[in-house]
Amino acid sequence: MIASIVKEIDLRKDYLSEKALSSIYFGGGTPSLLNKKDLDQIFNALGSIYTWDDSTEITLEANPDDLSTTNLTDFKDAGINRLSIGIQSFDQADLTFMNRAHNAQEAEKSIKLAQDIGFENISSDLIYGSPTTSNEIWQANIDKMISFGIPHISAYCLTVEEGTALHHFVSTGKSKPVDDVKASQQFDILIKRLKQSGYDHYEISNFGKPTRYATHNTNYWMGIPYLGLGPAAHSFDGQSTRSWNIAHNPKYISRINENTLPIEHEVLTEKEKYNEFVLIRLRTKWGIDIETLNKSFAQFADYFNENMAQFISDGKVIEQDEAFILTNAGKHLADRISMELFVE
Repeated sequence: MIASIVKEIDLRKDYLSEKALSSIYFGGGTPSLLNKKDLDQIFNALGSIYTWDDSTEITLEANPDDLSTTNLTDFKDAGINRLSIGIQSFDQADLTFMNRAHNAQEAEKSIKLAQDIGFENISSDLIYGSPTTSNEIWQANIDKMISFGIPHISAYCLTVEEGTALHHFVSTGKSKPVDDVKASQQFDILIKRLKQSGYDHYEISNFGKPTRYATHNTNYWMGIPYLGLGPAAHSFDGQSTRSWNIAHNPKYISRINENTLPIEHEVLTEKEKYNEFVLIRLRTKWGIDIETLNKSFAQFADYFNENMAQFISDGKVIEQDEAFILTNAGKHLADRISMELFVE
């Protein structure tokens, strides 16, 4: 797999015109299983084409139960300068319900180990809305994250995806469904507590200290081109074309060995680009800037303004700094508001 990714880097060396990288992100699958030799091979291949410096954000996603003093040291020595640790909860009942491989003790230990090794730039995620998560447990989870000094926190409401074990348990009555009222309360608790502790709510699900916003995520929201490498990885040319690799490891390796890119493409229509612009930008603290709306999507501007009026009137959106921005009340309904603004 590593050899194939290295080869794909060369095969796609002309995809990005900008060779100075602001972000390198190891995500999807379980990149915390990589060792220093694997990472060195990938970095060497990237370094033959691209450049980066100390300001470049280099992130690796990690499961708490995968982390040890040995591999954390290897990650740091290889050049990783940011970790994204999948905590989800510090409560054992929550973790058991979510069928997580790690336990509550490992959740805490993984953060302490990373900090002891010298990782300061850490992002961790939490899940709210679970039937096992009371408001008190949720408050304790947030406070625990703050006490560790984690500079970036992502928080997501539990969703029941069709085809999962949780969906089966809920549909058969073995588990309670997600309580929307409780989930809404916990979202409010999250916003209030993290604001008190100096975090900026810069995207619906993301909170960061002022200098610790995720470069990788922000680039995506702002429509900056990116190259995805490996099975199922997605790429975007910054204009109209998205592409993605086949989501099948053996087939991916086989195609790469044949010097053939295992890629599918889609070209976005103007309507699709407008809808995506609305969906993504409205979720951020910067909102939908009026200049871009009028310049890039002039044909939809009147439609947008007509449909936006109701949300401004209802106090869900405000016009501020030449942009339309969600209020706290609007953040609860971000997806619904976006859908009302979409062009079918």
